[in-house]
Amino acid sequence: MSETIAKKDYKSLLKGLCVVEISGESCANCLTLMPVLKELVDSRTDVTLVHVEADFSTVELMEEWEITKVPTILLTDGEEIYARCSGYQPEEILELWLDAKIEERKAQKGL
Repeated sequence: MSETIAKKDYKSLLKGLCVVEISGESCANCLTLMPVLKELVDSRTDVTLVHVEADFSTVELMEEWEITKVPTILLTDGEEIYARCSGYQPEEILELWLDAKIEERKAQKGL
C-alpha cells in the first residue's frame, strides 16, 4: 500500500509502523530509490509505505520533521519518528537497515 500525504492529513495515514519516503520531484536519487523502496516494503506485511513529496505544499511538514535533504526515509510508529536515513542508499544496505530498525522497534514493543 502506498499513499501520498500533505500536511493537513498526514496524521490520518501514519498508523502502526510506516516507512515514510520523502523525495523531490527533480531528484535523480529519489527517482532511483522509489521503486527499490516500494519493492522492499511491499515484500513485508508489517509496515506501510507512505510517500511525501517535498515541495511548497509540504514546507511546514518538512520543518516539523527536520528534513534537510532528499531522499530521506523516516520510520514511524504512529506519529513518532523512531529512525531516519538521509541520502541515497544501495538496495542491500537499505534492506539491512530497514529490517534491523523495524525488528528493533517490534522487539521494544514486545511484538
